[in-house]
Amino acid sequence: MKRAGALRQVSDFGDFGGGRRLRELLGQRGPGEAPRHVQTSPDGQHLLLLLRGRPALQPQVLAFQRLGTGAGGLERSWQPPQPPVTGLLFLESPAALTSWVLAIVWEQGRTEVWGFVPALGWQLRQTLELCHGARARIVSICSQGGSLVWCEERPPSDAHLDPGRGAFRYCICTRALEVGEQGAHLGAMRIVVHNSPQYQVLASPQHVFLVPTGATFASVSTFLLIWCPREAKVTIVAPSGGFVHSKALHSSDFKKLVLGSVGLLLPVAPLDIHTCALSSCGGLLLLSTRGTVRLVQPDGTWRHVCDLGGSCLAQGDPVQLKAFGSTLACVLAGVLYLIDLTSGRLIEKKLLSTKEVHFLESPGGEEEIQLLTATGIYRFGFPSPEEGGRPEPALVEMVFEEACKYYQRRSLSSSQLTVEKLKKGDMFQAPIVLSSILQHSLPCKERAARGLPETCAKLLSTMSMDLQSYQSLELLKSCIVGASESEVDRCCEELVEQEVSRLLRLDLDRENLAYLNAVFSSFPKASWKAIRGSLQLQQNGDGLLVARATPDIWKKVLGGPAPDWSQQEEMGLNGAVPLFELICGSLHKYKPKWLPSFVVLTQQYLGASWTYSTKEGPEGGVPLYKRALAVLDPAADRELEIELLLCSARPKAVLQAVQLLIRLRRWQRVVEAAEKFSRLSPLLNKEIFTTLLAQFAQHRDLDPYLAALWELCPADLTVSDVLGIVLQHLPSSEGDPAPFSTGGAPLTLALLKPLLHKVAQVLGSAPDLLAGRSLGPLPGPPRTEMPLAAAAVCLLPC
Repeated sequence: MKRAGALRQVSDFGDFGGGRRLRELLGQRGPGEAPRHVQTSPDGQHLLLLLRGRPALQPQVLAFQRLGTGAGGLERSWQPPQPPVTGLLFLESPAALTSWVLAIVWEQGRTEVWGFVPALGWQLRQTLELCHGARARIVSICSQGGSLVWCEERPPSDAHLDPGRGAFRYCICTRALEVGEQGAHLGAMRIVVHNSPQYQVLASPQHVFLVPTGATFASVSTFLLIWCPREAKVTIVAPSGGFVHSKALHSSDFKKLVLGSVGLLLPVAPLDIHTCALSSCGGLLLLSTRGTVRLVQPDGTWRHVCDLGGSCLAQGDPVQLKAFGSTLACVLAGVLYLIDLTSGRLIEKKLLSTKEVHFLESPGGEEEIQLLTATGIYRFGFPSPEEGGRPEPALVEMVFEEACKYYQRRSLSSSQLTVEKLKKGDMFQAPIVLSSILQHSLPCKERAARGLPETCAKLLSTMSMDLQSYQSLELLKSCIVGASESEVDRCCEELVEQEVSRLLRLDLDRENLAYLNAVFSSFPKASWKAIRGSLQLQQNGDGLLVARATPDIWKKVLGGPAPDWSQQEEMGLNGAVPLFELICGSLHKYKPKWLPSFVVLTQQYLGASWTYSTKEGPEGGVPLYKRALAVLDPAADRELEIELLLCSARPKAVLQAVQLLIRLRRWQRVVEAAEKFSRLSPLLNKEIFTTLLAQFAQHRDLDPYLAALWELCPADLTVSDVLGIVLQHLPSSEGDPAPFSTGGAPLTLALLKPLLHKVAQVLGSAPDLLAGRSLGPLPGPPRTEMPLAAAAVCLLPC
């Protein structure tokens, strides 16, 4: 995982020509005005601004260059009848004067090619027409190598065309564009796909992604297309349904292209796409309206990256998404998220002071993240190991105070305290740690002369993430003080998330656990969101609960002694609830259906990580399902109690669940549980069968399930055992002079015949027992004590 970085301002637009005007344009946005589009030139010396929805006679495309680059700015404006600009593209140019040119593409296909010469400024090189038809309209365009690829709308001539056919009035086109010293030249147009729905086109070095938009017809918005020009093939990808199919591009008609996959694509849900962007590896990043990020590879395979959470995004909500190497940067609702694309882990989360942020291409390196706001350009960089991640003086003082606190409790261990041990235990009590922190307070000359020891540099590098976390926490606290009433809840959620994440990195001793209990008690909903994010709890495509927590977090969840719930009053005053019970309580309150699945997940991790003989596992030896049951209300959560008992798969718990189901007279569920768990062990099978046979002797509610019940009969059960159980549990007939009971149909030997026959076949005996003439009702139990053999004779036919 990358270490925490810092956000610092690298430009306040003072190094740009017309910087004051640039700040004004970025800071002013009228009501109903579309978001601005900001782009940098490949050399990083020019900043282009595209303003949409501006009043007439105001510039629409402006270029600001850094001071010393050259003279002559670029301003392009047009009257409202002229169509708007569809895209700004930087194209490679082999000319000696410049290595790139700017192409401004209008909606009707008109394209202006501009070049920048330091001595002359911006010069118009060529004006081109991409489209052939006068009614054609470009809705999306991108560049790949020396070619342009765009989605073009061709309105039908028939005004009465039905909407179903009108939705397929688009086509995907491509043309080669050569830029030389003599100007720009267009190649012949080639239509890749005819009669297509509307798509947004994005080009990676080898592939072109065709992504459905909000205007795409619903029946074809369930998948996206990936076109590989070099291999002349198209891949149909439906991430929601797990469908991937590649085929050669023999026909350019869209309906023929997807005809062979229609049956498989019809039941697939439409793609939920709010924002998309290209990754550095040539893949496509998709952000859903629920904050889920997926990565689609060029071969059609896809994987879940992360879940940013939050409320549902509307189509017009500003979201910025961009990949910088192996780091994904996303600005969502004024919060900057940095995600490791390799592992999906959250690297950094920062609260920004503005919601309108633009990512810029960084000429210095793909790992260097640049952001543009109305106040300037900011750079977020990760410190290299050589820099040592040196903290700020304020943070040094904070850590120094913490070191002094722990210094009073010095370790008496004879083993040498290493950096790893200090970091793992969060104990800054060793003298070498104290001296390394004090070295930052030494005068600069003395520090430069002595240098920083290797051990101290390694320690400070290890502590850099904690120091950055402290700094972010202090900044967030200051934001809460000055926040409006509407923003307090969001700031509190951010604060709780940082505190829970920080506590999960520490050893949960009594003091930290008590503090965590206080956080969960004061902010229950925010704590649930924070712990869900730390464990990465979510449902996969099959509806199963999965977690991507690290082994260290699992040990925190399962560690510590189980509480003694028989002394709850004392626990509430002198003790703290362990983390596992806190999580179960949050699940019970906000996601009760997830609670049994969470217990199963913890049991799986417990079984894979600890053996029964080791002492590193959870203390107390209390089963996890019993700890989870402690957070339930027995009167109101009966169904959840049964699920927890069954999911534990422990014999005693399963028997308890079966008895609860019997008490609730849910016979079908009783039989299903019996069939499922009788396979676990012969002893459990015998206990369950005996319990159900006793119920069978008392009433007729189990008669519809007798075939399934007899299949559960243990192989070692004899005829005498069966008859003994039945006679022992027959209802009493005292006070009933009638030959048959008034409570329902009586128990007859005919009902027992299949079971007795099955037992007799297994034992290979008692053939005469089943050769009766007529089967009458069974008599009631004897009033006096009778031997078992005599009782069995009573069941035989005369």
